[in-house]
Amino acid sequence: MKKIEAIIRKSKYRVVKEALHDVGVNFFSYWDVTGLGNEKEGHVYRGVSYSTSDIQRRHISIVVNDDFEEVTIKAILSSAATGEVGDGKIFVSDINECYRIRTGEKGGDTLK
Repeated sequence: MKKIEAIIRKSKYRVVKEALHDVGVNFFSYWDVTGLGNEKEGHVYRGVSYSTSDIQRRHISIVVNDDFEEVTIKAILSSAATGEVGDGKIFVSDINECYRIRTGEKGGDTLK
């Protein structure tokens, strides 16, 4: 099993969610986060300069069986990309075990 965490633009969340559903990933957690990125420039809107050092993003956390890792990552990459600095990051880590609390069963079948 793999844990896939993605930090994406908040504006791309709906598109990413739909792309994940399209490939069969129907359960994940998300939350709004603020972070610092490599973008150092400020933006000007209607003559007022805004700092972009604090970046609003959405953090998505997904646990999938190994055979869903590649399609999940491809869905996020294709739907979250704008081609601009600040599109986000994807992190992948191993999950040793998973338990379904209701029944106590364990293993990859608990993700279905």
